[in-house]
Amino acid sequence: MVKQDTYDSGSKAARYERIALDIAYSILNEEWKIGEMIKGRSTLSGKYSVSPETIRRALKLLEELNVVEVVEKKGILIKSRTAADAFIKENHSKDRVLSMREDIAKMIQEKRAIEDTMIETLDTLIEQALIMKHVGIIHPLEFKVTESSYLIGKSIGEVKFWEHTGATIIGINRTGQLLLSPGPKLVFFAGDIVFYVGNATENSERVEKYVNKKVGE
Repeated sequence: MVKQDTYDSGSKAARYERIALDIAYSILNEEWKIGEMIKGRSTLSGKYSVSPETIRRALKLLEELNVVEVVEKKGILIKSRTAADAFIKENHSKDRVLSMREDIAKMIQEKRAIEDTMIETLDTLIEQALIMKHVGIIHPLEFKVTESSYLIGKSIGEVKFWEHTGATIIGINRTGQLLLSPGPKLVFFAGDIVFYVGNATENSERVEKYVNKKVGE
């Protein structure tokens, strides 16, 4: 027996679709033989504990696929195991697509959760750095990339920020989104607020001079 509980309440299909699938399994398993006549919708209605209208919709779906034929005043004629098998396989494919979509949605949610955690971590880092500033342990500073800055369109690695300034970039606030520990490939945009650490006097002067260079200088 390959029959499964296709009308489980946890299924994604509508009830009449689940019943149609279960009928198809019954035909595939030869519980109902090809050429056999099932007497009336009331028999199926009682079996599945649903209304005759739900059975009518299930049979209409199977009839459109040539699995059965509804013969007026006689019953339901079983027509094709091949068509029943094709219907089952098609619905299994749909179930896999639905499952994959659910997996993708879950991954997107997890990604957003990770990003939120990263933002919280950077906020904490900056907050702690500001506290440490007052006790002389670390000197967090920041600068804004202006519209005229030559940094625009260039990456951190390309401009060799640390080599020219002696300061280390720890984060960038870009239109409200905090980018934690940006790598050398991150490109500067106008309006970026760049957080860096270094000697408060020496490095800040070098950074100020370096980032305010005009294009072409």
